[in-house]
Amino acid sequence: MALRGVPDLEAARREHDALAALLSEAGAEVIYHDDPQPDRADAIFVHDPVIVTDEGAIILRMGKTLRRGEEDAMAKRFESLGIPILFRLTDDARAEGGDLMWVDHGTLAVGLGARTNREGFRQLGAVLSPFNVELVPVDLPSPDDPTACLHLMSLVSIVDDRLAVIYPELLPRHIFDFLEKRGFRFVHCAPGEFETMGTNVLALSPGKCVMLEGNPVTKRLLEEAGCEVLTYQGNEISLKAEGGATCLTRPILRDSA
Repeated sequence: MALRGVPDLEAARREHDALAALLSEAGAEVIYHDDPQPDRADAIFVHDPVIVTDEGAIILRMGKTLRRGEEDAMAKRFESLGIPILFRLTDDARAEGGDLMWVDHGTLAVGLGARTNREGFRQLGAVLSPFNVELVPVDLPSPDDPTACLHLMSLVSIVDDRLAVIYPELLPRHIFDFLEKRGFRFVHCAPGEFETMGTNVLALSPGKCVMLEGNPVTKRLLEEAGCEVLTYQGNEISLKAEGGATCLTRPILRDSA
C-alpha cells in the first residue's frame, strides 16, 4: 500500500488506547495481550495467530516469517485466561486469522494465498470435521505489490446476519456466489476507499460495527443498509501498518443473543 510507513510510537499508543476505549464504551470487554514482543511490530494484530472455536482455540502458524513466534505468545496468554487449546498447526501448515472467516456457526471460509496454504487448510479441516464445521476454500488473488498483505478479510467482512461489505473488484467469484446462495446482501466498498481499509469492518454485534475513519462513502452505505457504524482514528496503527479494526482484535467470546 502507498500509505505504509514507520508508525510514530507515541501517536500509535494514543490511537490504540482510544480504540480500546471505544470498544469498551460500545459494550465489549477488552482484554490486553501484553506479553512484550519487542522484535515483532506486527504483534499488535492479535487476530492472526489464533482462531477460536466452541471447543477451544486453534493456534495457527504464521505465513509471514517475521511474525513467527507470535503464536507461542498468544497460546501462553490464552492459557493464562483459562481458554483451552484445542489444537496447534504443525510442520508445513501455514494459516493466519485474517484468512479465516466464520460465515456462520458451522461454516468457515479459508483464504488460500501467501499467508495460508493447502496444508493449513487440511489440518484445520481435520480438527474441525468432528464438530461438523464445513471449510470453504477461497483462492485469493495475488496483490499487485508482492510485499503487501492480502488476506481474505481484506476483501470481505461480515457485519450483520446475511450482510457483508465486499470489494468486488478483487473478491473471488466463488466466495461471492457462495455467500449469495446463503442469502447474503452486499455493501460494496467504494473503489477509492479500499486502500484505506473500507472493507476491514469489525462487527461487535449484528449490525453494530467499527471501521477506520476516512471511508465516508462505505460508512454511509453501511448505515443505509441498517448498520450502526463507529469509527476510530488509525493513521499509525492501521494505515501505516496495513491492519484494520478486525486485525487489531481477536474476539474470544460472543454472546449468542
